Amino acid sequence: MAKAAKTAIKKDPKLAAEAKNYTKVIKAVRSPKSGAYTFKEVIVHKEKVKDFLAK
Repeated sequence: MAKAAKTAIKKDPKLAAEAKNYTKVIKAVRSPKSGAYTFKEVIVHKEKVKDFLAK
């Protein structure tokens, strides 16, 4: 059954190439109230990674 589902999925090369331009960024954010760290996960374009981390 999995084999049939796998062959049914068609990959668009344009979309696959565009997906390579995105990166998952994980940033540790400290809470001012408790001092504990939380993690913020965002998927951003690879050119905007430095902007996200600078915030």
